[in-house]
Amino acid sequence: MLLLQSLSQNIPIAVLEAVAFMSLVAGLGWLLGRRALHGKIDTMQMQIATKRVELEHCRESKTNPPKPKPPVPIVVEEPPLMEIPMDITPIEGIPGITTGTAAPILYEEPDDLKVIEGIGPKIEQLLNNEGISSFTQLAAVSPERIKEILNAAGSRFQMHDPTTWPDQARLATQGRWVELKEWQDELRKGR
Repeated sequence: MLLLQSLSQNIPIAVLEAVAFMSLVAGLGWLLGRRALHGKIDTMQMQIATKRVELEHCRESKTNPPKPKPPVPIVVEEPPLMEIPMDITPIEGIPGITTGTAAPILYEEPDDLKVIEGIGPKIEQLLNNEGISSFTQLAAVSPERIKEILNAAGSRFQMHDPTTWPDQARLATQGRWVELKEWQDELRKGR
């Protein structure tokens, strides 16, 4: 109202009052905006500092990996064995029984069963738990038996189809890697 009353009396004073009023409103708006954003700025600066610390820890762990703890030796005390004196004499002359050296026990080095299309780390672990750890052993198992193992492991594994796994393992056992790769490429196209 003061502005309207002044307007009729003196125009320069009215303009000065209007400019002063707008300056006051602008200053007040600036102060309120700064106060409102000041909390957000502080929060963001704290987040940046936290992320920098996390980044530094990550870089440290990559350049200086933690050293593994040395294994603790386990001492197992076994009870003493009873000594029984025995006189062992070889058996000779029994018809139908041959004597000689025993056949060596064959130990197969475990193979990476994940080479077989359809077998991942979890299924490989399931098969290893069932005593199937090599291509030779997998080739000797029927797909039905493998399906039983998968079904027993739960619903996550029931959807897998092991019908080609023994045949793939047979190719791997025979070292026919090119043929195996071509067959696996065909199997992947069917998905």
